[in-house]
Amino acid sequence: CIYGLHQFGTEDQGWVAHFLINALEERRITIYGDGKQVRDILFVDDLVEALLLARKHIRLLSGQVFNIGGGVENTISLRELLALIGEMNEARARIRFANWRPGDQRYYVTNFSKFHTATGWSPRIGKFEGVRRLYDWLRRVRITRERMVATG
Repeated sequence: CIYGLHQFGTEDQGWVAHFLINALEERRITIYGDGKQVRDILFVDDLVEALLLARKHIRLLSGQVFNIGGGVENTISLRELLALIGEMNEARARIRFANWRPGDQRYYVTNFSKFHTATGWSPRIGKFEGVRRLYDWLRRVRITRERMVATG
């Protein structure tokens, strides 16, 4: 899952931002399944760095397939993300559990070792720092929006 500043995610795409926004707005967050499903998350700045390196090494990389993602160091379950958000946010997220969705993967972690070997790339922004950056940005945007609405 790619996430970062300027993202206003949805339940299916950009779920890290979606969870953060719903927590800030004190809206309910729906968890499909038990919330123990694991994903790796990648901050958008790290993705941009990977793409720039791919361009720089295009002759070496041409014709090959690579996986880019957060990898093992940036894995997080939905429940772990909610706990992390709870530590940052004063208002506790309201959670609703629903049935598993067909086709939902219970565990997905990217193996980017081939790309790392070819370019030296690996994510620099860890999950805790990245989620905190997005949370802080969303709070600033929310405060600015509230001030704009209040002043008309």
